[in-house]
Amino acid sequence: MFQFGYPIFLWGILVIPIMWFLFAARMSWKRKAIRRYGDYELVKRLMPDFSPGKLRTRFFVILTAWLLLIIGLANPRIGSKYEEVKRQGVDLIIALDVSNSMLAEDLRPNRLERAKQAVSKLLDKFGDDRIGIVVFAGEASLQLPFTSDYAAARMYLSTVTTESIQMQGTSIGRAIQISMRSLPRDKGRSKAIIVISDGEDHEAEAIAEAKAAKESGVIVHTLGIGSEQGAPIPQMKDGRLAGYKTDANGSTVITRMNPQMLKEVATAGGGKFVQSTGGNVGLEDLFTEINAMQKSDFGTKTFTDYEDRFQFFLLPALLLLIVEVLISERRSRISKKVDLFNSKKSKA
Repeated sequence: MFQFGYPIFLWGILVIPIMWFLFAARMSWKRKAIRRYGDYELVKRLMPDFSPGKLRTRFFVILTAWLLLIIGLANPRIGSKYEEVKRQGVDLIIALDVSNSMLAEDLRPNRLERAKQAVSKLLDKFGDDRIGIVVFAGEASLQLPFTSDYAAARMYLSTVTTESIQMQGTSIGRAIQISMRSLPRDKGRSKAIIVISDGEDHEAEAIAEAKAAKESGVIVHTLGIGSEQGAPIPQMKDGRLAGYKTDANGSTVITRMNPQMLKEVATAGGGKFVQSTGGNVGLEDLFTEINAMQKSDFGTKTFTDYEDRFQFFLLPALLLLIVEVLISERRSRISKKVDLFNSKKSKA
């Protein structure tokens, strides 16, 4: 397969007809100038050092050098292939709580945005690990299938809002269940799930799902986002704060992070619980746990870029320019002798 890396340079080929026209005009002017002094052939004999042939040779050398230079700058590239590359890493699912309670502002700007910022920073620490993102509230959904393209992961992460899941609530059990379904089936791969939530789960299946995950060889870590003192839940309308959530009695609802619930889930899943603080979300601590896991080899088909071939054109172009400098416009001694011999013969 063939392509040019910088095809814009190919426009330089359009200069060749202009160079040809200018050279032809120059040679025509030279001939006319010689004819002003008399017969063209006679005047040429009076100028034994002048060689039109060498002028044409130099021009064709320059023309060829220019063409090779343009092709070289356009960087022709040949061939493409896929090669098997050995890589090591962990398969990781980040299950992110997007329930309305994650809008609480006990962590600035709010729990959800702070969690997203922490995940984005965590991606900077990964190498060949593969990551997937599950979002959950009362239901759970795979937001990002497994990938090692962290730029894509950040893009998907930026689109996550509390509206990503319509059914409200906090079903950590469902989040673990969907995460397990989303994990690749590769045997021998190290796998983990990080549940990021405020822990306000009113369902009983979370611990059971964490135990099932552990039995399947998947470690479940939990990150408590928010404070135990709690904060009211903002209610937004058209992107603006319209008030705070209230209960049936009209009292403001305070959402509090539930560390006990999250600890129990992490214990059942064989993982670690980390609690966020005002200045530290805590994902860095969990990264240490993830990084300590046994890295598994896996082969992936990795695209290999086209191989550059510019050097096969630029080097000859450079050599031709050197040759052009060495070519004199004067006639060589051999050609002079030949002309002299022909001159004598004609006199005889």
